[in-house]
Parts: sequence; structure tokens; C-alpha cells
Amino acid sequence: MADSQTLPELVRTAQDTAKSCHDRIDAILNSSNGASLTEEHAHQLVSETVAIELAAVDLFAVFESRTQRHFKRGPLARKVKAALIEAGQKDLANQLHQHYLAINVLKHGTGASYRELLNDKECLFVVKQATDSAATPDGTSTGLIDVTAPRFFEGLAETILAAYQFLEAR
Repeated sequence: MADSQTLPELVRTAQDTAKSCHDRIDAILNSSNGASLTEEHAHQLVSETVAIELAAVDLFAVFESRTQRHFKRGPLARKVKAALIEAGQKDLANQLHQHYLAINVLKHGTGASYRELLNDKECLFVVKQATDSAATPDGTSTGLIDVTAPRFFEGLAETILAAYQFLEAR
């Protein structure tokens, strides 16, 4: 049986997945040459966007499961944020908290996390009004957080790695 991958290795795999999705999105958009997208292309764009959303949710879940051992039971993201603030790493704490909220929005849609991001004047990502979001064929929401925006996934990966390194060094 092979050893399981380390968190940094899993982050790299997730980054590769997201990059492949971004490359396919770029190819679809470039093939339209500014014309309206066909129904098939629009469906492919939604599919690739959902794949990035799922990769982001999975990556954060792996981060939580791999770092939970640093704390007793309870809300991990809040405990990591408090530890970062206590150590003087307020910027990283804010980045982690915002990514935590974004992942909650991707998982649950509108709610407290969504409202907090909408009201944050220094939000790191593009948060769309609920009426602006698309829906996948199975009715689940997509597009409340623009995961296709430049640096969304890279920012998530960098934040997770920095928080992981902080926890491992404690």
C-alpha cells in the first residue's frame, strides 16, 4: 500500500486540476471569437466552473482534516484564525477566514457566510448577487463566488499552504 500524499502534494494536484479547467475555459472562450456561445459551449463552461468549485471545496476539506489534530474539537477555521492572530499573522488570518467563508458559500449557497462576504469592503474575491448566479442542470447554484477569476484558486492554495506551514511549525 502506498503512503498517502502530503497536504502540499494534494494542494499541487488540486492546482493542476484547476489549471486544466481554466485552460479548457480559455479554449472555449477563444474558440467563440467574441460571438455568442453555443448551448454546448455554455454547458461546458458551467461544467468546468463546477469542477473548479468542487476542487476548491475538496481542497479545503483536506486542509481541515489534515490539520484538525492541532486542536481539540470545534470549528477548525476559527481556531486557526485565532492562533494566527495571536502569532501576529493578521493578514494570513484574514485570508484564511475569507477563503473559509467562500468555501461555505460554494457548499451551502446564500447564508451567513455569503452575507459576510458581500458586506466585506476588502473581500479578496468577486462575490455575485444571488440573482446573478447560474444554475447547473441539477439545480445546484454556481457562480456566487467567481472561482474562474484570476488568482482565486492560487490564492486559496497559497493560503492553505501558509496556514499549514504555520501549524506544522508550532
